[in-house]
Amino acid sequence: MIATPEKHAIISGIGISRIGRKTGIPGLELTVEAATAALADAGLTVDDLDGIATFGDTPMRQVREAIGMDRPDYRGGGFSTAGLLSPVTGAAVSVGEGRVRHVLVYRTVQMMGGAIDAGTDEVDDEAESMAETMLGIMGDMSPLLAHHAYSAVNWLAMHCRRHMHLYGTTKEQLGWLAVNSRRNAALNPLAAMQAPITMDDYLGARTISSPFGLLDCDIPVDGSIAMVISHEDHAPDCPNPAIHIEAIGGSDGHGAWIDRPDYPRMASADAAAELWSRTDLTPADLDLAELYDGFTFLTFAWLEALGICGEGEAGAYVEGATRIALDGELPLNTYGGQLSAGRMHGYWVLHEACLQLRGQAGERQVAGDPEVAVAAAGGGPIAGALLLTR
Repeated sequence: MIATPEKHAIISGIGISRIGRKTGIPGLELTVEAATAALADAGLTVDDLDGIATFGDTPMRQVREAIGMDRPDYRGGGFSTAGLLSPVTGAAVSVGEGRVRHVLVYRTVQMMGGAIDAGTDEVDDEAESMAETMLGIMGDMSPLLAHHAYSAVNWLAMHCRRHMHLYGTTKEQLGWLAVNSRRNAALNPLAAMQAPITMDDYLGARTISSPFGLLDCDIPVDGSIAMVISHEDHAPDCPNPAIHIEAIGGSDGHGAWIDRPDYPRMASADAAAELWSRTDLTPADLDLAELYDGFTFLTFAWLEALGICGEGEAGAYVEGATRIALDGELPLNTYGGQLSAGRMHGYWVLHEACLQLRGQAGERQVAGDPEVAVAAAGGGPIAGALLLTR
């Protein structure tokens, strides 16, 4: 039987900083805002924490000093193949196994900078090692670069073009995802882009890397999101409803960008398969989905990988944006996604899933008391997903 220690972990607190474009606010300041909010939301103090985890960005030693934490003894472990979400899944396993009780996880991004600290502190060394692992799995970069495909927009555009060739996916179908995301972002006061867009706006946007135009690409922002991963026995003491981690999934990067026999599938297929192998729930149990949309096609890939629709059917699934609307069959990217709210590297999907399951998403709250949500991040050879329950 598969060991699933994550079932004993909860997300006890969430916090989000100010979000904006080119704000000039130091990353540390944004991080402290989010971390302080997450701790208060969890009903905890800094003294309750056993450690901090992150995927680089604002160095952990700076964060510990800023919030007054003096215990740098936490070592993530147990599940490090979830890409950008590895600090969350690693903390969930550590907590579930009883090695720690409360871990603060954060992700901070800045439009003008952002780096991994290379100091001597062993916890920061672990964050650096995790980032090096993610870079190391991108083993087929040489042919991409040799053919002048220099960035993710080029690489994912090739996946999308192949999907179009195989399944008849259309540009307009990609556009319905962008239009729906902006419609949801209009209800999110923190979203970077809130003005509505039409299909004509989408189709008329300048080309970035065909078939992707400007509105197929996410919005860079400054901001920070933090959460506290706790043992389930803390749930009765949480000021807000605890969100239970039902299952996690990740990918070891096999096949990387282009060397897969099932191309244009990506690591999301492997992460989703692992996720469903660790639970008795199925895609039919989902009440909402918060799926990575660094580019529109990445959400299509996740819809298919998770079994929400069949292989090659994502375009038809989102067409018209009725099924994925807030009042639809499966509300999707309810906060506006990275396409409109802003690029938080997969952490806003978790934050929003928690808000929705708590019933605290305000004007964009999904009706009917949602109980099960999936949050997934990544593309290419890097992917991770969490199944969350109320």
